[in-house]
Amino acid sequence: MYKFIYSFAVISFGLAVGYAIQALNLRGRLPLPLPIAELRIRLQKVALLGLNPVAIVGAIWVVRIKDVGLIALPFIGFFALLTGGVLAIGAARVLKLEPRKTGAIFGCGSFTNIGSIGMLVCFVFLGEAGFALVPIYKIFEEVFYYAVGFPIAKYYSGAAQKELGIAARLKALMRDPFILVAVSSLILGAVMNLSGLERPVIYGAINAVVVPLATVLLLASIGLALRFSRVGDYIKECVSVSAIKFVLVPASASALAWAIGFGNIDNALPLKVVMILSSMPVAFNALIPPSIYDLDLDLANSCWFVTTALLVVVLPLLLIAVDHI
Repeated sequence: MYKFIYSFAVISFGLAVGYAIQALNLRGRLPLPLPIAELRIRLQKVALLGLNPVAIVGAIWVVRIKDVGLIALPFIGFFALLTGGVLAIGAARVLKLEPRKTGAIFGCGSFTNIGSIGMLVCFVFLGEAGFALVPIYKIFEEVFYYAVGFPIAKYYSGAAQKELGIAARLKALMRDPFILVAVSSLILGAVMNLSGLERPVIYGAINAVVVPLATVLLLASIGLALRFSRVGDYIKECVSVSAIKFVLVPASASALAWAIGFGNIDNALPLKVVMILSSMPVAFNALIPPSIYDLDLDLANSCWFVTTALLVVVLPLLLIAVDHI
């Protein structure tokens, strides 16, 4: 129960802080030294370029990868994202949604909050050993978004604007500082792991602060841009996406992980990581395609809000599941 309360408290606090700052600023009660859009970027940079690398290096430094079968972990992450998108398109056909709604619901079914909420939940539920597997699971996440997710979303758009091709997107991806820092953290952590050097004892205490702090900053940046839309107008879509995110994708990804043999590795730790990360809510990135491709942004906002709110139910169930494996 403590793990659930702690995780949910950190998530709620981060979102609430960001939304409160936004609301007070809009009412003129809280002047900010810089525009909200720039503040959001600053918070994300501090978390992703400053805090997360420290946590990733420290976690991978002490992790013991005992089975080469873990090489399949990032492919399962890719599979989960792809499966969510395919199921969302199927749901759109069943609901007979127009193209603008289909493109939006595709992103909601596919794009998953692995980086902020998923990392925190793995850290709290499974400790540093579980947290260390998260960046491995999500290696292909950005590649999927740029090479698969965005082009599919644009396919359903009525926007006539010109857009970069897949090759140009991938080239820009390789120069993205967030990607470069994340990969560098993985490599540095692996080098320290293989070096035989003992990690300083205090590093564990540092990560206990750094991981939740990074999550708070990332979620505060999301709260700064939150817009509560007409959720009541998208009940069927929200129910469909929730079923995809919390039932169908986790069942598919976990079954694949079990079949590969993850249940027999390190007390089923990689299987537990897959269960948690494949059960996360809609990512805030799912709101980007509707914004730039003229898709249904209200639908995406509603699905994001509902699936994030449902964590109050999902997290206790996940905790029970991982504790009994």
